[in-house]
Amino acid sequence: MRVREIRLKSRPVGMPTAENFEIAEVETAAPGPGEALVRNLWMSVDPYMRGRMYDRASYVPPFQVGEALQGGAIGEVLTSNDPGLKQGDLVESMLGWREAYSAPAGMLTRLPESKVPPQAFLGVLGMPGLTAYAGLLEIGQPKEGETVFVSGAAGAVGSVVCQIAKIKGCRVVASVGSAAKGDWLRSVGVDAVVNYKDGDLLANVRAAAPKGVDVYFDNVGGAHLEVALEVARPFARFVECGMISQYNNTAATPGPSNMTNIVGKSLKLQGFIVLQYAHLRDQFRREMIEWIEAGKVKWEETVESGIERAPGAFLNLFTGANTGKMLVKLA
Repeated sequence: MRVREIRLKSRPVGMPTAENFEIAEVETAAPGPGEALVRNLWMSVDPYMRGRMYDRASYVPPFQVGEALQGGAIGEVLTSNDPGLKQGDLVESMLGWREAYSAPAGMLTRLPESKVPPQAFLGVLGMPGLTAYAGLLEIGQPKEGETVFVSGAAGAVGSVVCQIAKIKGCRVVASVGSAAKGDWLRSVGVDAVVNYKDGDLLANVRAAAPKGVDVYFDNVGGAHLEVALEVARPFARFVECGMISQYNNTAATPGPSNMTNIVGKSLKLQGFIVLQYAHLRDQFRREMIEWIEAGKVKWEETVESGIERAPGAFLNLFTGANTGKMLVKLA
């Protein structure tokens, strides 16, 4: 079976470009004993993948030049040589960036029956959703009546954080990069929206949160982190999830100039990796499905079609071109 895959052609320096990727046609082997042949239907692109393009030790191995990339995907079983899977099953894997593959059944997770579309298991019910759920509830520990400030709030993680915070009875202040993103967040209950491209960020956040911030969920870092340190209330909790503003830096950048607030305000700052909370996945999915069915959580998707569009979809993450989850539809 001839299929296409996307490979890392060269390691990016600074902002990745299309020239760092290449498309190749390969022959997919027939499945062996205990394996299944899967055709991918949907694949995910995520900001953390930028870190895997560096040749350095990290919590996940780096991508290798000349080899197919990896990422979350939803596929359909075409042929199975394992009793736990049958033709037509929908499965989740980390074997995205290719149109089809054969793999051991142990690398595949059959999707549970649900009324939501299958690609939701790459977004609101997948890794981004669990990231939002675990980070906010386990580290942020929001309490009813508190103010939660979210940067990158219209993205796959940030938009779920905003809605869980509302479910928990909090006031939510969201930072976004466009009026359209702000309008969407207001439609799902966010109390105040700040456009970081419009005016002074500190002044605008202060106006949106005049009593200060109790929880800051950080997807951006940089200037947003400095502002959050300034507006934080005593004993505020900082959930350090991502710093996309710095992922493509080619040199070290100065840290926030107001770090002394950590001591003076008795702040808690904690970074985390979603893999550390894998034990919460079943609990998270039960609660999230309940919230979705009750109309308490909604989501947006930005979809590109065709595997050849995957590199462009990935690059668009760094210019804010997506609202909600960025996905590539393969079939």
